Amino acid sequence: MDKPAGRREWLGLTVLVLPTLLVAMDMTSLFLALPRLSADLGASATEQLWITDSYGFVVAGFVITMGTLGDRIGRRRLLMIGGAAFAVTSVVAAFSTSPAMLIVARGALGIAGATLMPSTLALITNMFRDEKQRGKAISIWATCQFAGGSAGPVLAGFLLQHFAWGSVFLVAVPAMGVLLIAGPVLLPEFRAPASGRLDFAGVGLSLAAVLLIVFGLKQLTTGQLLVPVAAIAVGAALGAVFARRQLTTSSPLLDLRLFRNRPFTAVLVALVVAGVAMAGVGLLVTQYLQSVLGYSPLASAVLFAPMGLGVAAGTMTAPALTRRMTPATAIAGGLVVSAAGGVLLAFTGGVGLVMVGIAVLTLGTGPLFALGISLVLGAVPPERAGSAASMADTGNYLGGSLGMALIGLTATAVYHAAFPAGTTLAADVTHPELANQAKEAFTTAVNVTGVIAAVLFAGLAVLVRTMNRTRVGAAGFEPATARV
Repeated sequence: MDKPAGRREWLGLTVLVLPTLLVAMDMTSLFLALPRLSADLGASATEQLWITDSYGFVVAGFVITMGTLGDRIGRRRLLMIGGAAFAVTSVVAAFSTSPAMLIVARGALGIAGATLMPSTLALITNMFRDEKQRGKAISIWATCQFAGGSAGPVLAGFLLQHFAWGSVFLVAVPAMGVLLIAGPVLLPEFRAPASGRLDFAGVGLSLAAVLLIVFGLKQLTTGQLLVPVAAIAVGAALGAVFARRQLTTSSPLLDLRLFRNRPFTAVLVALVVAGVAMAGVGLLVTQYLQSVLGYSPLASAVLFAPMGLGVAAGTMTAPALTRRMTPATAIAGGLVVSAAGGVLLAFTGGVGLVMVGIAVLTLGTGPLFALGISLVLGAVPPERAGSAASMADTGNYLGGSLGMALIGLTATAVYHAAFPAGTTLAADVTHPELANQAKEAFTTAVNVTGVIAAVLFAGLAVLVRTMNRTRVGAAGFEPATARV
């Protein structure tokens, strides 16, 4: 039996959640600052798009490489390098003097951010070898991730009321300072033995494939088809070449043989599809709060907080559920709860039901994120934990991008079907003679999104139950390494 973690490991976990919080907050906090910084820097509409998207693009593209790189050069070393780079580039972003400078700084922040997420998860597997303690640690990690995403806009709103827009970046500096000081003392180093050389051709293929697919999915929301479809097609083709290479090379970035394990595959599929539903709901609800119900950006951020807090509550309670049921049952049951949240949104017509709906929807995803990620990490030997963590992170990013694109397009189609004379919600609500019809049409779009989310979560519940029939060990699943 593995030795239980002691005080040092739990203190180390508090250090690891700092970068987790900051990466999540950096994803969401910029939205409130965008109007002010755009006016200050004179950013065009296209430049504003790249300011907001460059960070997520680069994180998604580099996370696979960074997860495997940490396995090879040392996970703590990569975390320290990434933390230092994140602090420095945050300062550069805060004092940017032009849109181009800020776009480059955001891209550099994305590279640094891509080192942090898989490194923190992989180090947790080294520090907590007892399965129950590891599950609790991952639940805390996931809680901080989603709480950070929820708190990002609220913190940004507070900072913008008292300081310049650069403060939303500078808040990362002291936290990274704590990581750099305490990390070498509290965190262990781990490097995979005989890990082989880094597959640079695979790095290029994975980076190009993920960037093109994410770019194409995001561009679908603009209403264009040729460029985004072409980007997705080329990205998928490069992804196929990447997959073929990973199955033949002696030192793969990703061990794709893990997909032979049915529970492992079910969890990754669930993470992607849950990301689709949550991103789509988030996109529609934030617009609904501001343009239909008329709340300010800051008030909308506060009202939207139940989405992040719901996931956080679900992840914290997930380990306790496994005392009474198998992890597969807990995950599937949680997804049924999420489906119920989607049903509530399908009948929404005011702020109260919206808040309850998103809270219930996200509460049910907690077991998936806590127990599912624990399964993904537990399905590989310790030397491959960084690679496995990057799979989970990439699935989340792809799911979020897919949700923004497909559900965004679906909502637009519903809006125009319900209100043929309309153009866009933001424009239509400014005309008194069109505003009521526009608000009713968009409410219909939110209702349809709730139905889509309910169907997706219900389908995932069935998938998880049917693909998780084996119970072995405390984790509740047969380890992938036993099959591969």
